[in-house]
Amino acid sequence: MKGKPPFIIGITGASGSIYGLKLIEELLIKEQNIILTVTNAGKIVLEKELDINLFKSEKNEIKNYLLKNAKISEKKIEEKLKYIPVDKIDGVIASGSFRTNGMAIIPCSMSTLSSVSNGRASNLLERAADVVLKEGLPLLLSPREMPFNSIHLENMLKLSKMGVIIAPPIPGFYHQPQTIDDLVNFVVGKIMDRLNLENDLYDRWEG
Repeated sequence: MKGKPPFIIGITGASGSIYGLKLIEELLIKEQNIILTVTNAGKIVLEKELDINLFKSEKNEIKNYLLKNAKISEKKIEEKLKYIPVDKIDGVIASGSFRTNGMAIIPCSMSTLSSVSNGRASNLLERAADVVLKEGLPLLLSPREMPFNSIHLENMLKLSKMGVIIAPPIPGFYHQPQTIDDLVNFVVGKIMDRLNLENDLYDRWEG
């Protein structure tokens, strides 16, 4: 993987896997390198929500989805997107000596959020988040749950105090969205803003 350090993208078992795939699409459009890992629960949700069966052929299934739904070439996907199974605990993102631009977990389940907040690091995704935290790099979690209970809120507050960006996928409606894509673009655009990546995915408020 040549060029600038990659962004790590984690997809977990919370609903809203389309947000993670849309963020990957936009990062590829912007010529960003990406390392993706998906939890086992995340694989189940991807199959339920987007008909992506990672239990068959993990990287190829993601590539096929992007080729079908995004204007991205196969060559770019091959060059810019690296997939590492979540059970490969010795993957490169398990070490702080491997340089990255930070990490976004989108969507982030309450199980993963709890593990990150307590330093559990029981799989590659959780370990990568732990590494990003210890290296002082940007870590963004997009928890998709409703309503939150006190445990969820306490874990989010704990992480926020560490500098973690907590960005639930809550769309605005002032831009009068007409489609699901409009809602998804708004959320992903806001997330890209927090990752300091220029985008025009949503109409910004002008008063």
